Amino acid sequence: MQDQLWVEPVGDLIIARLRGVPTEAILSECQDRVLQLVKDTGHGKVLYDGLELEPPHVDVVLSQQKLDAKLGPIRLRRAIVVPNTRLAFLARLAFGEGDYRVFYNDITAAITWLGGDSNPAH
Repeated sequence: MQDQLWVEPVGDLIIARLRGVPTEAILSECQDRVLQLVKDTGHGKVLYDGLELEPPHVDVVLSQQKLDAKLGPIRLRRAIVVPNTRLAFLARLAFGEGDYRVFYNDITAAITWLGGDSNPAH
């Protein structure tokens, strides 16, 4: 899992980089690490770098919705960067109605969008 997931604060952003085919366990670990950093830093802006992701099974995608249902009062603004339309569709399915936007191969635009509106972690 160590080489598939990297989550670190960078400035006022939290960057989560995922590689390969994610599993429910990897998504859960990612969410746990993101939420711990949100709590530690007070920043709720998250950049998900999925440029090296491979499409998972739809059940794995839907597990992200279950994780988000447990957020409670924590508010996240998320930018998801993907390499293709298939992963963009899966990202939209995974994050549903949340405050997020999907970007195609454009980390710079994602960072700019995240910086455009302050959003507290609670």
